[in-house]
Amino acid sequence: MNFDVEVKTSLKNGMLNPEASTIEKALALLNYEVKNTQTINIIKFTIDASDKEEALKQVDEMCQKLLCNPVIHDYEIIISGE
Repeated sequence: MNFDVEVKTSLKNGMLNPEASTIEKALALLNYEVKNTQTINIIKFTIDASDKEEALKQVDEMCQKLLCNPVIHDYEIIISGE
């Protein structure tokens, strides 16, 4: 069965996020005041697995091994499809 996967990764609270800081500063220069800016990465792909639970297990392993650094990143897995 094919499942559509979306993995969202972001830095954990307390981690320095230079990209978000730059965005906040640039918006302030344009007279927009924003706070607590966060950036996320979204990775989308299709995976073949026997069921949704197996797909989730495989994607979680992918996140732990390659897609993010669990020490500094939080991640969210969204699986849809069959």
